[in-house]
Amino acid sequence: MDIFISTFLKIFFLMTPFFVLTMFLTMTKDATIAQRKALAIKVTISVTIVSFILLFFGKHIFSIFGITVDAFRIGAGALLFLTAIDLVRGKEHESNVDDKDISQLAVVPLSMPMIIGPGTTGILVVMGATFTDSSSFIIGTMALMSAVLVIGLMLYTASFIEKIIGNEALIVVSKITGLILAALSAQIVFTGIKNFLAL
Repeated sequence: MDIFISTFLKIFFLMTPFFVLTMFLTMTKDATIAQRKALAIKVTISVTIVSFILLFFGKHIFSIFGITVDAFRIGAGALLFLTAIDLVRGKEHESNVDDKDISQLAVVPLSMPMIIGPGTTGILVVMGATFTDSSSFIIGTMALMSAVLVIGLMLYTASFIEKIIGNEALIVVSKITGLILAALSAQIVFTGIKNFLAL
């Protein structure tokens, strides 16, 4: 049980659930409750699929295509920076969000690279490579699934959380989140370049 809890917490916090929730609320501020719930389900499904692919096949995929975790850091950081720019500048003129527009957020950037970022990717690939018996396989799989479901539940109830936060606070959080995200994306890119060049 202790191994399960420690593995769950490691994966859960690497997926930055509270940061993702803030991003989810900010990026879907003009969406309806139904749209948010539908998006939350899509994000949960997407994260589940990508997570298990990385867990079981990540090492082989990276090896086949010659992709390193540091290369993933650089690419993920670039995607995050583009999202940060949109948040800081704001898009007040986009008052309506239809099903097609909001569904495009499910995979990029919400699932990747926000929830499944470089840190999560690295941990999942390492976990998959260190499975030595059926017990470790079951514990790792259950911990991963539990972490994904908890985050999915947080996103599914995002509208309720938004009522507590309030619209004005959400606007402020949007700008602050954009600034933090810009710094985070820069740090991810710098770390990737530093490790790649072995500095």
